[in-house]
Amino acid sequence: MGTLLDYLKEYGDYTLAEKPFCEVDSLILSQFSYLKFDGMLPEEAAQGAESRVVSLEQIRRHEQYDSLYGDERYRRDNTALFLGMYDSRRFHNTKIMNYVNRIDLDTEMQFAAVTIVLPDDMVYVAFRGTDETIVGWKEDLNLAFSEPVPGQRMSVEYLNRAAETFRGAFHVGGHSKGGNLAVYASMNCREAVRGRIVTIHDHDGPGFRPEVKAQGAYDEIAERIRKTVPRSSLVGMLLYSEGEYEVVESRTIGLAQHNPYTWLVRDDGFLIADDIRSGRKFMDKALNQWILSLSQEEMHTFVDTLYQVLLASETDNLIDFTANWMKSLHGIRMALKELDQQTQKVILQILRALLDTVSCNLKERFRSRNEAEREKMEEGIRQLQHAFRKQD
Repeated sequence: MGTLLDYLKEYGDYTLAEKPFCEVDSLILSQFSYLKFDGMLPEEAAQGAESRVVSLEQIRRHEQYDSLYGDERYRRDNTALFLGMYDSRRFHNTKIMNYVNRIDLDTEMQFAAVTIVLPDDMVYVAFRGTDETIVGWKEDLNLAFSEPVPGQRMSVEYLNRAAETFRGAFHVGGHSKGGNLAVYASMNCREAVRGRIVTIHDHDGPGFRPEVKAQGAYDEIAERIRKTVPRSSLVGMLLYSEGEYEVVESRTIGLAQHNPYTWLVRDDGFLIADDIRSGRKFMDKALNQWILSLSQEEMHTFVDTLYQVLLASETDNLIDFTANWMKSLHGIRMALKELDQQTQKVILQILRALLDTVSCNLKERFRSRNEAEREKMEEGIRQLQHAFRKQD
């Protein structure tokens, strides 16, 4: 057993003709969309279709190549991913185009997408999931509203425009929020575009409120959705109460399983589990019932409150949030005083989940920090975890 990086080493010498495209390939491309292509690819709306096509070779030789790995949490794994693709027969001649990356604090939007053309001319439209920014996490929570968030609206516009730059059938996919955007764009794009979609790959992406599904052509695409989640899925089961999904084993535990680099691969496919862990499944169901019981006004209040708690550290990302734990903890306590007990409980649940994820991702970040900084961040995590347990 291994991970998607081991899969690249084992099967990278097989062309897509020799070994057909599979869900592990989809996860690879979904994670590929997290790379920071800014400065290496022309913006999607600024250039003609032909000039937007860039090869992996051009990116590898680009003077800004190192900025591709700007997300320190996954620098080592993302480097191995890109070089694994670059060195393989399977992906070496891949080309990318139609790159878009937008972060708008005013509209609380974090959106990025790229169109990937594989060596056999198969096209995969990949939507990036939540990045390390706090505004990205808030947009994830905003998905619990019945009206579409800015990123969802942009995903439809992007898919319609991107489909004009190539011909024939294609795949759509993404991880985390990217999986949600892939499904949302597919059920709301133009009918002619929707008819060309082969498969929609949703890797641990949040679901939708019933009203949102009813407004789009969800029933038309339902049979083409391939949803995969890890055994301790929280994000992927958020607002997901019906439909089929495959459960993937992970090499780690808890909410850290949301990280695709922890998903286990056996031979040339995922290592499939029987079902989501029973305790996690019970908690997911309870959280979904609570969310769906709230009015629009109550849900807005909840998300805005949680957002203010995260901003209490005066940072814009979740990693530095833990480094300033004293300020963060003060903001949490002040915000919680104004809330009813049930809302307090759910906010603490979500904050613990975010903190667990950050904690598991800090190892890579620690490599580039000195001992004093490392101890400060470790202490921040311990203090926040203790405070959350104490609040319960």
